[in-house]
Amino acid sequence: MTITIDKRRAKYTHPLVFLLLIIPFGAASGFLGVTIVYLLGQAGVNSVTIAVLTGLSFLPHTFKFLYAPLVDLTLSRKKWFVIASITSALGIALLGVIPATEAGLPWLRVLVVVGNFATALLSMSVESLMAYNTAPREMGRTAGWFQAGNLGGGGLGGGLALVIAENTTHAWLPGVVLAILCLLTGMAILFTTEPESHLPDLSDEPVTTAARPDLALLWRTVQRVFLDLWQVVSSRVGYLGLLICFLPIGSGAAGNLFPLFANEWGASANDVAVTSGALSGLLSAIGCMVGGYFCDRMDRRLAYAIFGVIMSICAVLMAWAPHNLNMYYVFVLSYGFIAGLCYAAFTAVTLEAIGTGAAATKYSIFASLSNTPIAYMGILNGFFYEKSGSKAGLYCDAVMGLAGVLAFLLVAAVSGSLHKRYLQRRQLT
Repeated sequence: MTITIDKRRAKYTHPLVFLLLIIPFGAASGFLGVTIVYLLGQAGVNSVTIAVLTGLSFLPHTFKFLYAPLVDLTLSRKKWFVIASITSALGIALLGVIPATEAGLPWLRVLVVVGNFATALLSMSVESLMAYNTAPREMGRTAGWFQAGNLGGGGLGGGLALVIAENTTHAWLPGVVLAILCLLTGMAILFTTEPESHLPDLSDEPVTTAARPDLALLWRTVQRVFLDLWQVVSSRVGYLGLLICFLPIGSGAAGNLFPLFANEWGASANDVAVTSGALSGLLSAIGCMVGGYFCDRMDRRLAYAIFGVIMSICAVLMAWAPHNLNMYYVFVLSYGFIAGLCYAAFTAVTLEAIGTGAAATKYSIFASLSNTPIAYMGILNGFFYEKSGSKAGLYCDAVMGLAGVLAFLLVAAVSGSLHKRYLQRRQLT
């Protein structure tokens, strides 16, 4: 499934393909973040323990840049996707088999970490394909579709799986159904085009190097990867993009609290499934599309900062609002829509910064770093919620988000001024 984008007849994969391919990544996250979290809460497991479990899920993604070169240097991206797709589906199925109770926590922790290694590899292969097959002027659009699949998958993993769990006596059924759906969406890999290898050509190497082609190729490839990384880090677009990854802007971490204080707001299991699952996934997907649209029409980093401010405002208004079922629906769904805006903007910023080359490694560095604020904000929000209630958790999310935006705007302004002076001096000399 390809479409012609520019006058040079370059072909780019339609964004719908990336939406389908990334669904398993989102589904695994939603299954843990909504279904398993809710069931653990109902079983009496305290919120800090639950927050630590969800935090563990981010570890493989936080450090995935360490093993991302495997996707760039070894098998093709398609082969890595197939391996990761099957493994992650198996992990989801097994996660549903383990009882969501205090007794099942040790096994849940193991499966969460191992399963997320598989989904990390899956996302790397999709992201690399996306970097090579996206038109420069449509990075926002592709980012929107990509994150729509991610967040829509989260709706499946959270909403559909929770509904099944609440309406069946077979504890294994939600995980198995979700795993099958993930394998089916993965069939979209058939409609992608494997880009040409970016590995170096050794045809002009000296005879001594040609006699050891494997070692020479490895060394030249490692050099190429590091050169690609340096070009990103040394550019203003690149280092501002990396800065965004560290800051708690638009992390969406407060979403992990919503199932925990559902009873306080009069929300039942079905309400949680609808808001944090099906409807939230749909609105998040729409938010991704809207965010991607704006990212192609303004500075993508500024768009990300604006969306982060809107998310903080939403969290504050939710804390102030009456704690009843109607307000629960309004703000959980609003937060989901805004999360879509933020996720699309982050992906657009990343695609703009990394270019092609060792795309899996470079994207993984951005994605890994971006999981850092999600992890620490999840634990921090959970801590304040445990100590002082839902308002404290929401205020924490809002204040940290605004602080992150202010820090980014300050650094961007200073670096912009310095960069302008640097260019002026170069012109004078």
